[in-house]
Amino acid sequence: MRTARRIEKLPPYLFAEIDRKVAQARARGADIISFGVGDPDLPTAPHIVEALIDAARDPATHRYPSYTGMPRFRESIASWYGSRFGVKLDSDDEIQPLVGSKEGIFHLPVAFVDPSDVVLVPDPGYPVYETGTILAGGEAVLMPLVPENGFVPDLDAIPQGALERATVMWLNYPSNPTSATVDLSVFERAVSFCKEHDLLLAHDAAYTEITFDGYVAPSVLQADGAMDCAVEFHSLSKSYNMTGWRVGWVAGSPTAIEALKRLKTNIDSGVFDALQRAGIAALDGPGDHLKETVERYRRRRDLLCDGLKSMGVVVEPPRGSIYVWVPVPQGHTSESFTTFLLDETDIVVAPGNGYGPSGEGFVRFSLTISDDRLEEGVERLRKVVT
Repeated sequence: MRTARRIEKLPPYLFAEIDRKVAQARARGADIISFGVGDPDLPTAPHIVEALIDAARDPATHRYPSYTGMPRFRESIASWYGSRFGVKLDSDDEIQPLVGSKEGIFHLPVAFVDPSDVVLVPDPGYPVYETGTILAGGEAVLMPLVPENGFVPDLDAIPQGALERATVMWLNYPSNPTSATVDLSVFERAVSFCKEHDLLLAHDAAYTEITFDGYVAPSVLQADGAMDCAVEFHSLSKSYNMTGWRVGWVAGSPTAIEALKRLKTNIDSGVFDALQRAGIAALDGPGDHLKETVERYRRRRDLLCDGLKSMGVVVEPPRGSIYVWVPVPQGHTSESFTTFLLDETDIVVAPGNGYGPSGEGFVRFSLTISDDRLEEGVERLRKVVT
């Protein structure tokens, strides 16, 4: 049989490839410490779990959910946005629940990209920005993120020919994989730029609630004029330790939200109502567990960064996200250093070039492993990194 040509254009998904390498190593008996995939090792808060259990026992949740989500869940999202960012949202027209934010990120190009249209994608960046574009028939034009510019795209350097065909621009702060953070002025500049060039600005905000050292991440929707041209994707996955639950949302421009709603009615049947009730419990409930989660990641960040610095590795402790973006030693590429660590120390990291060509020369460490395993990982690194 013949597969579609669009599938042939897709590279292997980075994290699936990491899982494959881990499985191979474990099959040979290796004691693997994986800093690869950003999957929180901490449990979901008990009050959220209880909310799901109670809701799942209610027969009313066993039928098809609403395509547009439970009104009560959308109201909780709007309330959270108001208290967290000072942004007022219409829960009917400016919020759409998602089956995890990845689903919405992937589907956005289907709603906004025609064949030969350009999508401006951060490089390095979350691979789904590019693969979603490819499967929608569009062309991804990469915006290099380099240390010299604080891992912020140089909008003035985008080729004019690409701008003339562009329909969407992606941003992501705190960033995966670079862990870079920005202040509101970066979003204000991006909103102004997108309005000038008639672009939809799509911001992936999965890590805004995991920040350190007094830094508070802004929302793109706080920027003047953002509701005219921007949407923001949020998820309960990372900050609430709910990666397996698949609950997220997109908020922003009512025109964009309406297009995504229309698309989703033809693709899926919405989010399980019991999960949405759990989402309500997460957003409306006590926040002590969030502070504990952030503090644990801060401690792990310091443990890893201090260890790397003691080995002579130049690394800047990030102000946000659950990742540390680390330059590879001289003489190594991202791939060769990743292979070296796996072969010599049974440590798995994510190669930077897997997130785009500008990621070459870096690897990404995830902080989603237990403290004792992270400490052991640092000691293993110490034996081979000089």
